[in-house]
Amino acid sequence: MRMEPALSARALALLALLLAPGLALAKPAPSGPDRAATQAIVKQCEGKDDFSAPAPPARLYGNTYYVGTCTVTALLVTSPQGHVLVDAVTEEAAPAILANIRALGFDPADIRWIVTSHEHWDHVGGLAAMIRATGARVALSAPAAALLATGRPDPEDSQFTDLKDHAIAPVKADQIVHSGSVVRVGPLRLTASLTPGHTRGSTSWSWQSCAGKRCAAITYIDSISALAAPPYRFSDHPEVVARFRRTFAAIAARRCGILVTPHPSASSLFERMLGEEPLAPAHACRNYAKGGQERLNALLKKETK
Repeated sequence: MRMEPALSARALALLALLLAPGLALAKPAPSGPDRAATQAIVKQCEGKDDFSAPAPPARLYGNTYYVGTCTVTALLVTSPQGHVLVDAVTEEAAPAILANIRALGFDPADIRWIVTSHEHWDHVGGLAAMIRATGARVALSAPAAALLATGRPDPEDSQFTDLKDHAIAPVKADQIVHSGSVVRVGPLRLTASLTPGHTRGSTSWSWQSCAGKRCAAITYIDSISALAAPPYRFSDHPEVVARFRRTFAAIAARRCGILVTPHPSASSLFERMLGEEPLAPAHACRNYAKGGQERLNALLKKETK
């Protein structure tokens, strides 16, 4: 009887590698949004507008994950050397955000830095709780750092009348950031841009999110909505209007890549993660800035009537 020749040592070694449990050779790392997980967010969040309403987590792109609530964004950017959390939502939401991070297979204790958008309680109310749970350091703009050190809202904020009863646990900044400042963790590089308007300390962030060699630019642009709680009138504060207009121009000039905003609905984030709209439309930043500009102009016009 004829015998088949024995496999070479090289072939045997390759076969062993291919059959090894848990090895990722046969299946490349995922890169795009996890649509099934995003659909779970949409289903669980239907009809919910509470800032703290828990939502399941979902991969946004590569090593960036949505871990926030139904209506307020928090992102986890991961690396083998540690992670960065972008925004902390409310104090009530902190347990759900920590649970989301664990559900994705990451340890909250590996978060090295927390960065923020702006100093309103729905985005930083949970900051002190997240720092206690993770041991992370926090990077803030100078105006945000000054306010968060007191835990009290800004009396000059256009929404102060609505915010005055929303004090938060004070937080001390570990790093003051300016436009161009970079927060580093292993291979991660998150670059700050000061985008004041919605608040004095508003900060936007950008980074490359990668899965293997596939990378995409992600730009987390802070809120640019001009909202006033009576008796505040933007027409009485031309310096604030000018600040907004400078921010609109700076954002419009950017190439966003994948745009994310502190409230996912402001940029149709879940619709884009589901593939119902383009994930990274060419003029995302320009259109976002245009919408902010139009809303401010409409409000100013209304105030003059």
